Amino acid sequence: MELDTNNHSVFLLYYHLVLVTKYRSKVINDAISNRLKEIFEKIQSNYNITLQEWNHDKDHVHILFKAHPNSELSKFINAYKSASSRLIKKEFPEIMQKLWKGHFWSRSYCLLTTGGAPIEVIKKYIETQGKEV
Repeated sequence: MELDTNNHSVFLLYYHLVLVTKYRSKVINDAISNRLKEIFEKIQSNYNITLQEWNHDKDHVHILFKAHPNSELSKFINAYKSASSRLIKKEFPEIMQKLWKGHFWSRSYCLLTTGGAPIEVIKKYIETQGKEV
């Protein structure tokens, strides 16, 4: 396992992000998904984030990315959703008829941490610290 580093820490932070279109409108095709991915890659460096994997369905995208401890994830996600929504509606105006009041993304999102040991293993490790096993 290769760890990331900065001046004062060693870390490995993976996240799984799921973004859903407003009211699950089925507007994401391959061309839109590719453009959404390009936008993600363009702004990721401003937040110390690195895309690892990307995939989509007609109404949502799945994104696996790495981040630094100082990455402001909620700010990044909001900036990404705002920029991508604006650009997609401008570059693919035909989707406007399928969107509710012009909203591309749902207000909510799902962000999960990934990787490492299962949570039960970590809990057991912490519980047994300072005890002879």
